[in-house]
Amino acid sequence: QVQLVESGGGLVQAGGSLRLSCTASGRTFGSKAMAWFRQAPGKERAFVAGINWIGHSTTYGDSVKGRFTISRTNSKNTLYLQMNSLTPEDTAVYYCAARGDLYIDVSKSEYDYDAWGQGTQVTVFS
Repeated sequence: QVQLVESGGGLVQAGGSLRLSCTASGRTFGSKAMAWFRQAPGKERAFVAGINWIGHSTTYGDSVKGRFTISRTNSKNTLYLQMNSLTPEDTAVYYCAARGDLYIDVSKSEYDYDAWGQGTQVTVFS
């Protein structure tokens, strides 16, 4: 099972940008679909974006389409989330997640992921 560590969170003014990174251990990262989820205070964890194992197919939650971009560099075992035009509604803890099986598609359900990072806080102020 991969182990995941997120970084890049922080405090940013509305309209600004941040790039999150998620570094994975192990040799199977390049074979797994990956995703970003977020959880705001008092809300359930929500799907943000996902990417297939080779990086050719991406999926986004409706609230971030056109503003966020997910990408990956398999040679570096790293997943990214570029976040632009941030709003206070984007404030949350952001988690990266990996699907368990190899070479399968992204899922928007958190229950289909079996490896999670510890999360990184993103706070957007107006």
